Amino acid sequence: MYPNRKNKDALFDYVLLGVLLAITLISFLPLMHMVAVSFSDKTAVAGGRVTLIPINPTLAAYEAVMSDNAFFTAFGVSIQRVLIGVSINFVITAITAFALSRSSREFRGRNIYIWLLVFTMMFSTGLIPWYLNIRNLGLLDTIWALVLPGAVPVFNVILLMNYFRNLPKEIDEAAMIDGAAPLRMLTAIYLPMSLPALATVTLFSIVNHWNAFFDGLILMNRQVNYPLQTYLNQIVIQFNVANAHMTQEEINRLLKLSDKTVSASKILVGMIPILIVYPFLQKYFVTGITLGSIKE
Repeated sequence: MYPNRKNKDALFDYVLLGVLLAITLISFLPLMHMVAVSFSDKTAVAGGRVTLIPINPTLAAYEAVMSDNAFFTAFGVSIQRVLIGVSINFVITAITAFALSRSSREFRGRNIYIWLLVFTMMFSTGLIPWYLNIRNLGLLDTIWALVLPGAVPVFNVILLMNYFRNLPKEIDEAAMIDGAAPLRMLTAIYLPMSLPALATVTLFSIVNHWNAFFDGLILMNRQVNYPLQTYLNQIVIQFNVANAHMTQEEINRLLKLSDKTVSASKILVGMIPILIVYPFLQKYFVTGITLGSIKE
């Protein structure tokens, strides 16, 4: 009986592995196609002949990206947004989560504040009041319009709060005996012991800020202030080879380009920062989101 059970378990494992491999492959296909398009010749892309392998490989699209000042300006805005936005998210999330992780006896009104946070997750004020409030504060066309409206990521607060609540209560008692103030307990004890949860919420913040495009489109009046994803969403490549001031070399380079190849190359270059950051935080991700989602 036991050998048959082991065989069934092994068969199930192989089937599950096959399904996961198939899902992984399907997830990678669009990315592989984009890579092939970015390295392919304009004629092959226009003819729809590019699938997963570049046809007539060329670096013309990436040369165009490297010479596009608007792209790197938007790239810099997104870097600035991530650095400022994630820092604000981290500080506010840690302080709020620590306060809400206290019991109702230690923090009176705790449940009221939690319900207020949950309420904001379920109900939004709407696009027009959101925009008018930001405009009345004088934040339009500034980097603060991109980072301050989302300064309190409620989901991250709840995740980190639950992680704090799962830490041993004896830690609080030992810290109080030693005379540690709440801020000292947070910075010296709770944060160092919560690296998985902190890495998880930090990754969420980085991805949210880097991938956001709609707020940049609504809140920025000048293209020079667009973050990268808004810029990529709005780009329309128009090539004019009739310009008399262009050299023959520049004309030959433009003839190798199309909007699809250049757009694909810009999207791939824009993915690089997330691909660099993710491996360093991924090992904490599962632990952080699992323990942080369990309420004591």
